[in-house]
Amino acid sequence: MTPYSSATPLTTPALVLDAAIVHRNVRRLADYAAKHHLRIRPHTKTHKSRWLARMQLDAGAGGLTVAKVGEAEVMMTVSDDLLLAYPAVDPVRCSRLAELAKSATIRVAIDSAIAVAALAQAAQQAGSTIGLLVDLDVGVGRTGVQSPRAALELAQTIQSTPNVRLDGILCYPGHIWLKPEEQRPALELVGAKLGTTLELWGRHGLEAKIVSGGSTPTAYQSHQNQHLTEIRPGTYIFNDMNTVRGGFCALEDCAARVVCTVVSDAVPNQIVIDAGTKTLTSDRCIPAPDSGHGYIVEYPAARIKALSEEHGQVDMSASDRRPRVGERVTVIPNHICPCVNLTDRCWWQEANEPLVPLGVDARGRLS
Repeated sequence: MTPYSSATPLTTPALVLDAAIVHRNVRRLADYAAKHHLRIRPHTKTHKSRWLARMQLDAGAGGLTVAKVGEAEVMMTVSDDLLLAYPAVDPVRCSRLAELAKSATIRVAIDSAIAVAALAQAAQQAGSTIGLLVDLDVGVGRTGVQSPRAALELAQTIQSTPNVRLDGILCYPGHIWLKPEEQRPALELVGAKLGTTLELWGRHGLEAKIVSGGSTPTAYQSHQNQHLTEIRPGTYIFNDMNTVRGGFCALEDCAARVVCTVVSDAVPNQIVIDAGTKTLTSDRCIPAPDSGHGYIVEYPAARIKALSEEHGQVDMSASDRRPRVGERVTVIPNHICPCVNLTDRCWWQEANEPLVPLGVDARGRLS
């Protein structure tokens, strides 16, 4: 991606997507999944775009993952097979899911009998059926039942409850941030817990047709877990400094970059860019928390040391050169997913073509 001068008709800060890199990232994962007979169900919380979801589906994805019902309502226009990888327990959310399930295959990951009852009641009132995946905690410690026995008990509850259907198991190995070549032992632990759970289900006459897992850091090692039937990476379509510094991609694999303008250099050894927490978010880099709030491509030695709402303070003391006021720079964010949700539109960049606005269709769909 080439830097944008102040003459470029673009108001900063602006999130620009390199089309060639996006296509390459999508194709690479599709080829990997086909080789290892895995289904891809990409997580659309990263891009929140119907157009990009269609691209993923056209490349072979077998369905889509969403985080919230609002995202599902948007993505229904491009796929009739959606997984909500987030617990649904409140009546309004469950009712909306039950309505969607009238005309599409809707699955929800749950970890409590309360969620089963709430979704079943909503589905009964709507006259629909919702597929459920038992969320099994494999190490993150965020959601998910804690043991194979607890997974069995919840699966039995689902099996005996009308208007919901037991479709399988969901897990999220989001705690694994080891280098790809070092992931095998951690992935084997995940596989062992899944294997024990599946064996226990089988002894009690239950089947998990879907075993859904995966993350961007572990995506290309997913074949090491023989139990998975599908993977749900999201960040892979764009990548960010988390995936770069984690060793899961290179800088040239980062498709999303924020074009910024230098608005001040009045403080010694510092410049200020027009991107703060309302553009880059306050997320630190997981593998390198002291690396700053993103990476300035044109000035690799610079460090974005602090963010306020609209200001990005950049330490230039380690750089042998510095930009002038008015110059534009490009920043690769630490975590691209929330950055996308902070803007109404991105800009799609094809080689030697004018920039094209791309709406963030599911922006703000947080319920």
